[in-house]
Amino acid sequence: MLSTKTFPQEYIDDGRAFVAVRLAAVRDAGGAPELLDALVLALDHWFVHRMRGAEGKDGNPLNEVRMLAASIERHGGVLTADSTITYRPERAVLGLAIGEEILLDVAAFERLAASCFAEIETRFT
Repeated sequence: MLSTKTFPQEYIDDGRAFVAVRLAAVRDAGGAPELLDALVLALDHWFVHRMRGAEGKDGNPLNEVRMLAASIERHGGVLTADSTITYRPERAVLGLAIGEEILLDVAAFERLAASCFAEIETRFT
């Protein structure tokens, strides 16, 4: 599939609704970290074909979601550097350091998702 330069607002809104419904279920289940990890993967997947050039590599929330998803999938939930991204924990939504275990709570995921959707709207609409 080709890279996506733009996402229709309706698609972005559908993504927000998808995440909101599942986050409510996670909240009802007590905020289990493994379910929040799955939501990070779903959030990344919703916009998986986003064009890397348009996404940037400055450590923005989309980069952070990309790094978190890769770390959850392939590195046992430990935040791992991506050589194509200039990541600075002090500027990141979650503030995690490279090598730190990813342990999300509902509030942290809400901040991450809100920042991700805002960045998508800024860069891809």
